[in-house]
Amino acid sequence: MTVTLDDIRIAAERILPHVHRTPILSSAQLDAIAGCELHFKGEHLQKVGAFKARGAHNAVFALSEEQARLGVATHSSGNHAAALALAAKRRGISADIVMPSNAPQAKVDAVKGYGGHIHFCEPTLEARETTLAAVRAEGGQTEIHPYDNDQVIAGQGTTGLEITEQLAQTPPDVVITPVGGGGLLAGTAVAIKSLWPQCQVLGAEPSGADDAQRSFRAGRLIEQTGPDTVCDGLLTSLGVRNFALIQQHVDDILCADDSTIIEAMQLIWSRLKQVVEPSAAVPLACVLAHPERFAGKRVAIVFSGGNLDLAKLPW
Repeated sequence: MTVTLDDIRIAAERILPHVHRTPILSSAQLDAIAGCELHFKGEHLQKVGAFKARGAHNAVFALSEEQARLGVATHSSGNHAAALALAAKRRGISADIVMPSNAPQAKVDAVKGYGGHIHFCEPTLEARETTLAAVRAEGGQTEIHPYDNDQVIAGQGTTGLEITEQLAQTPPDVVITPVGGGGLLAGTAVAIKSLWPQCQVLGAEPSGADDAQRSFRAGRLIEQTGPDTVCDGLLTSLGVRNFALIQQHVDDILCADDSTIIEAMQLIWSRLKQVVEPSAAVPLACVLAHPERFAGKRVAIVFSGGNLDLAKLPW
């Protein structure tokens, strides 16, 4: 299966009772600083404070009764974990979440608050996958992968679908989303390119975790190794399904260094008065890092989330 616009439209209907239709925000001050017209899709104001609520609810409510009976399980550093815990609670089933021992406390607290059962592991992908396999071997839960899952991708794509509805009168020249595992970028790109084929779709990631850019430009998946960035939500490698869709629908992937990401985050907090996490600031950071590319254009940016430990701000 590959994710299509029809899948995203079905997802939008399925999750309608469970998620927010998030607003588009703007700031004349930020427009002047960036040298372009910016429109911010506020997924930090989404349920659980991140776009992940969309994919998790779509995947959980797409399960058959037989599948749902045994519950769901995943591994996640935070936002998907909280989203899956909430979606499972809404459907009245259990959610087992494997989290790395260094996950931000705010995200751990969120998972617990939504009733998820947490299993901590060492902060490596191998440890996550091994622990998840052990949990599922015992309980038989359905795995809902954080990003390499068609229903998750279709759910995330509803972000892009909403952008096309909210900005229908003045479509942007460019849409940019952060990219970690690739669910948000892949799903959004399918929606945008299906409805606005002339619009550029870009991914944005930290220079210290640039596997998506390297993979995109090499034409093959390159694994993330030793990421070094303040963006804890963008440390994962691209998913297989995600990469295939990104190759088909995305125009380019840009990077920005952590100092520019922190600058962008501070601008969002101070000028737009919105609390976003570092990962959400990466698209604006890429606009600031490549001003000539965006000069005078209309640019839609997705704020991916607003969950962070206020005791560990990056400034």
